[in-house]
Amino acid sequence: MINRFSSRYKRLDQTFLNEKLKNARSYDRIAGFFSSSILEIAGETIEKISGQVRLICNSCLNKEDVITATSAQNAMRKEWCSSSPEEVYSNSSPRLMKFYELIKKDKLVVRVLPNDVFGLIHGKAGVITLADGKKTSFIGSVNETLSAWRFNYEILWEDDSPEAVKWVQEEFNFFWNSPYAIPLSDFVVEDIKRISEREVIDDIKLWKKEPDPSPAVIESPVYRQELGLWEHQKYFVNLAFFEHQKTYGARYVLADQVGLGKTIQLALSAQLMALLGNKPLLIIVPKTLIWQWQDEMINLLDMPSAVWTGSQWVDENEIKYPTTDDITKCPRRVGIISQGLIVNGREELKSQLLNMEFECVIVDEAHRARRENLGNGKENHKPQPNNLMEFLLEISKKTKSMLLATATPVQMYPIECWDLLYILSQKNDSVLGNNFSKWRSEPKKALDLIIGIESLNESGKGLLEEWEWLRNPFPPATEDIVTFGTLRKNLKMADDEFVIKPEILNKIEGRPEMRRIGRIMEHGFMQNHNPFIRHIVRRTRDFLENKNNYETGEPYLKKIEVVLMGENDNEALSLPPYLEQAYEEAEEFCTLLNSRVHSGGFIKTLLLKRVGSTMIAGKSTAKKMINWGILPIDEFDEDEDDDDYNDDNKKKRRSNSGESDYSELKNLTEEERECLRRFIKTLETNKEKDPKYELALDLLINKSFAEKGCIIFSQYFDSAYWIAENLSNDIKGITIGLYAGGDKSGIIREGRYQKRTKEDIKKMIKLREIKILVGTDAASEGLNLQTLGALINLDLPWNPTRLEQRKGRIQRIGQANDKVYIYNMRYKGSVEDRVHAILSVRLKNISNIFGQLPDILEDVWVQVALNNRAEAEKIIDAIPKQHPFELKYEKQAIGHVDWESCTKVLNKREKRKCLIEGWK
Repeated sequence: MINRFSSRYKRLDQTFLNEKLKNARSYDRIAGFFSSSILEIAGETIEKISGQVRLICNSCLNKEDVITATSAQNAMRKEWCSSSPEEVYSNSSPRLMKFYELIKKDKLVVRVLPNDVFGLIHGKAGVITLADGKKTSFIGSVNETLSAWRFNYEILWEDDSPEAVKWVQEEFNFFWNSPYAIPLSDFVVEDIKRISEREVIDDIKLWKKEPDPSPAVIESPVYRQELGLWEHQKYFVNLAFFEHQKTYGARYVLADQVGLGKTIQLALSAQLMALLGNKPLLIIVPKTLIWQWQDEMINLLDMPSAVWTGSQWVDENEIKYPTTDDITKCPRRVGIISQGLIVNGREELKSQLLNMEFECVIVDEAHRARRENLGNGKENHKPQPNNLMEFLLEISKKTKSMLLATATPVQMYPIECWDLLYILSQKNDSVLGNNFSKWRSEPKKALDLIIGIESLNESGKGLLEEWEWLRNPFPPATEDIVTFGTLRKNLKMADDEFVIKPEILNKIEGRPEMRRIGRIMEHGFMQNHNPFIRHIVRRTRDFLENKNNYETGEPYLKKIEVVLMGENDNEALSLPPYLEQAYEEAEEFCTLLNSRVHSGGFIKTLLLKRVGSTMIAGKSTAKKMINWGILPIDEFDEDEDDDDYNDDNKKKRRSNSGESDYSELKNLTEEERECLRRFIKTLETNKEKDPKYELALDLLINKSFAEKGCIIFSQYFDSAYWIAENLSNDIKGITIGLYAGGDKSGIIREGRYQKRTKEDIKKMIKLREIKILVGTDAASEGLNLQTLGALINLDLPWNPTRLEQRKGRIQRIGQANDKVYIYNMRYKGSVEDRVHAILSVRLKNISNIFGQLPDILEDVWVQVALNNRAEAEKIIDAIPKQHPFELKYEKQAIGHVDWESCTKVLNKREKRKCLIEGWK
């Protein structure tokens, strides 16, 4: 029988829905869109259904989103949060809780379909199994929402004939059983419960009475627009914020491996400290990262900040404040400055900063702050700090908390790690004790003791010496309540007291405290409770991927397997005869320079470095070199986007060679110029494609790199633009992205270049409008490419840190794929190939030791290019064969932190009002 219903006459929930669902056995429904509208279904009636309600919804997901379970859950989370359900349903707590209970009881089951699989599922239909077992079906315009059933103008056509019921059921089953239909994500379900119990803290003073991170962060963009935070990130923020509340503040080196989200941990720690305190916060980062920091803070944490450009402040809205000679006029609570200000900046600006008091100072890439007098046997020498380290030693005295970030706390020498703790220890006894501490005065022995090279038992001085190492600094009670906590209580030590007077040892002789001290030393104080392990937080990807969270039984971090290709000896690319000839001419040029000028190795090898990228980069470089002495020398700087570190490198190169030699280097002889002319002519008279391009094209098309989404890296814009342009001509109908320094970013379609901003490129990648991206090393920092599953290194950077940074673009938190593919290219017989042969045996070992490859390996490339193999091997052999700290930093640097179930939320306006205040 057919029945027709129109809301013109009576509400459809009364005339049809509630009537039919009353005591019904089941309900299958093809509904409208997912998102927060899913909460508006008729929960009261559904609860009375004896069986199950199954709902299939459309959504804005892409079919690529549901290829893996992880990416499907992540995409649904983002779509759900994009509708701001916490605001839309702020007054609907009972209904939300009812909905949550229906899902948890398995009474209501929801599946979601991407709308680009079948298009928009505009048809609305359902099958209801009635109380007596009979079935009826309906179709119409009604979405499964409260407004549709109760308020909108809607029409509905009911048909209980077997043919109609069968037809609608088949339609439902088709969508329900589709491989693209995915269940409602756990996050969405639990978030419904959280929102139903949500309370807003409208006054920040109330939050300060019980300062807890979760109310301040749970509805920030990193949770509502991104994928939240992992346990190791929450752990560090909790740790730093908890310590900041103590009188002595938080003092840590965050040394997590590349790609584990150090920036967000530091920025969130800074936000919480800013909300709690009243003093300014200063963030010191490399020049290339200042805008990345500002972008991530506002986009992930809704956290205003200002960047110092050298003459003025610029806030998160790109508003430029008046040019000033007073850096203390920062318009936001958080100010970001470049390390260049410290390394090469004006003294009056540095003095102004040093005359201030800060809530917290954060330093990214902190390993750049180092002593000049490094080397074996120099550990006990007084540090001769470089400019950055000297400044940090001073500003450390002017801040309550200080956080230093680096993926390589040790580049070559263990003392580098001590230097970072020494910076943190200024005017703070909690780190290395006071000025009379052995941890300060005997760094070499301290390192040998914790590494295990030396033992206190071997010294023959016994308990007295053990006491000296233990008492200054004495660990906090939180280190171990039973041992350190009890001793502190018995000795009447305050929480902010870290030095026990030496004579106390005599007073406790024969008492239980003495036996307790003996047990502390016997049970591995040096290995388990030393200042290094207490103040260095280091987690590796391998550790997090392979250690299970005891609360969930799941690994702390989703595993992303890296399939590394191009590493075998037979995978080096053979050069065709004319390119081989060109490479030999480049080597001859390098040899001629080397025979004439005896220093300036980095510059002398520049042509070989660039020709090792691509022949096109070599050719453009040779053309510039012919004009060496006419063009400014900066035309030949190695990195496209200079940063403070490169400024240091330029100084190093100049100091190594001396100004006279440097000038001599630029004045090419006629023989050298002729060599360059032959090199250029060889390349220009042959039109074969570079074998690197042919391989890249093959990987993209035949090895599915394009389908997975791929970034192609090169050190040089010449190489990047050349390969992007050629790919756009050879792969029709596809947009190639180009991400480079300055204003050179853009897109290329069928050979036509259009300028785009870096932000435009990022958005297009996120929306999968760009699946092939070509980038210079400007893309190796600050670019998150979780939607891409493959990476091609067109060249191997001579600074190996760049390799880790490149890999970190895709092997990072939020990566949608379980497996990513990386192909490293090199020419057979090139400098890169020869270095690879020398390092291949030890490269993985070195990486495992340090977490990434130390910058010092850049010198290996130079020596090999100059045919000084013995010198190259000498550099390699000097690298320690084992990690200076084999003890596991991470064993106490992880744990379960539950923020997600937090129902109290700090008012967004209150947060912003606090953070938007300027320095006072």
